[in-house]
Amino acid sequence: MRRFFGTDGIRGTANIAPMTVDIAQKLGQAAGLHFTRGEHRHSVLLGKDTRLSGYMIESALVAGFLSAGMDVTLVGPLPTPAIAMLTRSLRADLGVMISASHNPFEDNGIKLFGPDGFKLSDQNEIDIENLMETDLTDRLASPRAIGRASRLNDAAGRYVENAKASFPRKLRLDGMKIVLDCANGSAYRVAPTALWELGAEVIRIGCTPNGVNINDQCGSTHPEALCQAVVQHGAHLGIALDGDADRVLIADETGRLIDGDQILALIAQSWAREGRLVGQSVVATVMSNMGLERFLNTLDVGLERTAVGDRYVVERMRELGSNVGGEQSGHMVLTDFATTGDGLIAALQILAVLVEDGRPASEVCRLFKPFPQKLKNVRFSGVSPLEADAVQARQKDVEKMLAGRGRLVLRKSGTEPLVRVMVEAEDEAVVDDAVNQMCEAIQAVNVLA
Repeated sequence: MRRFFGTDGIRGTANIAPMTVDIAQKLGQAAGLHFTRGEHRHSVLLGKDTRLSGYMIESALVAGFLSAGMDVTLVGPLPTPAIAMLTRSLRADLGVMISASHNPFEDNGIKLFGPDGFKLSDQNEIDIENLMETDLTDRLASPRAIGRASRLNDAAGRYVENAKASFPRKLRLDGMKIVLDCANGSAYRVAPTALWELGAEVIRIGCTPNGVNINDQCGSTHPEALCQAVVQHGAHLGIALDGDADRVLIADETGRLIDGDQILALIAQSWAREGRLVGQSVVATVMSNMGLERFLNTLDVGLERTAVGDRYVVERMRELGSNVGGEQSGHMVLTDFATTGDGLIAALQILAVLVEDGRPASEVCRLFKPFPQKLKNVRFSGVSPLEADAVQARQKDVEKMLAGRGRLVLRKSGTEPLVRVMVEAEDEAVVDDAVNQMCEAIQAVNVLA
């Protein structure tokens, strides 16, 4: 059992464990010692999003890393994928992003990247946790070996150029009007800059962070303002990022939202036609719609499914050698250009298709009709009801009913005492029946408990 790390680093409410100054400092010390290998001068790259608590967590981490003998390079507010890219580019021993992604400003988190730019393995996280729970006093740096902190002033420019390099050189965005919502988060400077330098007219919303408005009725988790702005300004496209810009959703010119499954389908189709899709397969999670799977089958492209979480998508992609993967929520992992989800780079791939095709986004970006899909959360107390015999028996009955025409996904939330029940099928009445049966079975076990 891991005490601090969850499915995406460490996350929680600022100033409440585990997002406290003392835990952040201890993490800096433990991670610094864990990644001290060899005789060279070791370094860590440290970025953050725009949350008020970022200053506090940043200072605590810096103190921890310096006391472990690591030099710290500070880059300020930048997207999570920028930290992953710069960690590898600068040959740092470790990369750290302070962000709670799409969560409200009260929360914060810490994501760690290895020197290869990929998120840490489970084993690395376990090893760091073990160090955090020991007395490190005798292992910290001597006075002469304490680390130094400095700031990298051109970090934003390096990321902008890296993102622009993913866009085909023969193409420009001249004449494109784009509404861009940066969720008042970490991409508020770099994303508008990249699109403008490629020729687009950029209408900015969610680009005035004040420390407490990140993801507040804006960004990919609240795209209503984006959809309205696209219609209001007569834009060709709307792009919504989340707080740390590792996910993206799109609005077409009519203001209708396009989810991650449709984005995956579009990129897979484009790359398959160009011979760029490695292994003729795409990696997604169990939550991706069956409509995506059927569409990919028409392209002779397979769909590999993983547990929910972009880290599991990336792990499977690395196992298979795939270069396209993502989640319905908007995480797009394109390993030709990035080692983690990158909302800006994914958006640029969509824009490249639109520029070459010439048709509006409403025609280009909807490649399949999604199966009816329903998700319900059932709260429980005590042990997970998924282990109960009655729930497992009902699960078998429902799966038998759905055989060949739908799917059932049951999973326990990683952060709350909730069981998530997801069903999809071609017939909406079948979906409703299956969801209700499973929820009733789970609730009955709750009552008995």
